[in-house]
Amino acid sequence: MTQTQERSRTFTWSDPVAGAAHLGRRSGLDLLRAMIAGELAAPPVMHLIDMARMTADEGRVVVELVPQEFHYNPLGTVHGGVLSTLLDTAAGCAVHTTLPVGVGYTSLDLNVKFLRPVTVASGRLRCEGTVLQRGRRTALAEARLTDPADRLVAHATSTCLLFPLDPPA
Repeated sequence: MTQTQERSRTFTWSDPVAGAAHLGRRSGLDLLRAMIAGELAAPPVMHLIDMARMTADEGRVVVELVPQEFHYNPLGTVHGGVLSTLLDTAAGCAVHTTLPVGVGYTSLDLNVKFLRPVTVASGRLRCEGTVLQRGRRTALAEARLTDPADRLVAHATSTCLLFPLDPPA
């Protein structure tokens, strides 16, 4: 029988409802920049998968991830769901940066193509999301996940539904 060394991980997060209370009160870009600056708490998923170094500009978001063992699937590579979450975050947040006060969004779909396996040896991954087209009701964005050698690891497109948010009380 083979023995394995046990590993553990602990993380904390802030109340996500407190951050959600700011939706619709600020533009999407202002809201993301407040999170980046630490004025508002990052959403729990950022801590869950250990995303880091987010930057945001109009129509563009970059977020990074250093692959860790806790991201692994049974094949010994980073689980596609982790990579999909990173791609979805970059694409969706890119759309978010274009939204004025009082407008929200949700993902309608995410189409992902995995091009290279990712392991802890892959190094820091960079995921850039950009808006390709934004209309009144939908937006189309893409996200590109690259390794430190700037090789494309995965690619995604996402359609987001745009909708008015209830005015703040």
